[in-house]
Amino acid sequence: MQQYQRSFYRNFSLSRAFDKVANKSLVRSTGYINGQWISDSNDKNGSFDVLNPANGECIAKLPRMSKAGTELSISAAAESFKKWKLTSAKERSKLLKQLADLMVANREDLATILTLEAGKPFKESLGEIAYATSFVEFYSEEAKRINGEVLQSPFGQKRLLALRQPVGPAALITPWNFPSAMITRKLAPALAAGCTAVIKPAEATPLSALAICALVEEAGIPPGVVNCLTVGREEVAEVGALLCHSSAIRKLSFTGSTPVGKWLMRECASTVKRISLELGGNAPFIVFDDADLDVALAAVMSSKFRNAGQACIATNRLLVQEGVYERFAAMLTEAVSSKLVCADGFHAS
Repeated sequence: MQQYQRSFYRNFSLSRAFDKVANKSLVRSTGYINGQWISDSNDKNGSFDVLNPANGECIAKLPRMSKAGTELSISAAAESFKKWKLTSAKERSKLLKQLADLMVANREDLATILTLEAGKPFKESLGEIAYATSFVEFYSEEAKRINGEVLQSPFGQKRLLALRQPVGPAALITPWNFPSAMITRKLAPALAAGCTAVIKPAEATPLSALAICALVEEAGIPPGVVNCLTVGREEVAEVGALLCHSSAIRKLSFTGSTPVGKWLMRECASTVKRISLELGGNAPFIVFDDADLDVALAAVMSSKFRNAGQACIATNRLLVQEGVYERFAAMLTEAVSSKLVCADGFHAS
């Protein structure tokens, strides 16, 4: 398989914006399958652009992986699962801890990549990398606590045992608003349990996913255990259907919109796949007449405009009682016009 993968290796372009990244091994412009950095695995769909949302600059061109790449990654995950599921909890714990340590050591570079492709303020990107690392660290410990149970038997001469075993290769589909944390929150527990993974990051922010895969490789996690596809918008439906319909993929985890979640649930039904869905909802912010308006203002500025409002719990409706409406509207208008700055994520303010 490795010879096949290498035969389709191609280099895709990267912007000089990544000169800010000290550890250049984290900056990748191809997919990661079976421990190899490859372009398209015989998919001939060209490339798609990754843009810096602060200025519209194309910072990377990545291969449009579709059917061939997806099938190759599924095969790699299924094959590596045969050995990975037999590793001890202690071994998986050690590898995850090594990954967490590498994320800490490379936190500024990871945050730089995140800011370049997602547009977040660099300080907030550092916060997300810390958040993302916390999942890897937590599940490195939890790996050692995946225990079974001894159940009460209705028969005196029999003993009932319940064992927890890895479900199998998992497909992880992540959003663009928290491109590092949403991956580790899914990937770390999967690896801790003994599952392998195929990651499909959002086409707007795939570089953070690839940077994490570079650290996965450096941490010594075996080839094929973690795979990552670079998929353009036009190929998403095809790749999603392949992941849903594959009998080798036994679990699917998705964070994103409710309509897409419904579609994935419907498509996964054909293989009775286990699914975990974190979908959109409503987040009204309500200000009553007796509210402390200064506290309410600080809260709404945080809940509405964090990450430019691109968070699953961000305020999407603001309901203000009539008695304080005019005053609060004026306070909010002043705060928005004086405190919010539309700028590059590396801007000092």
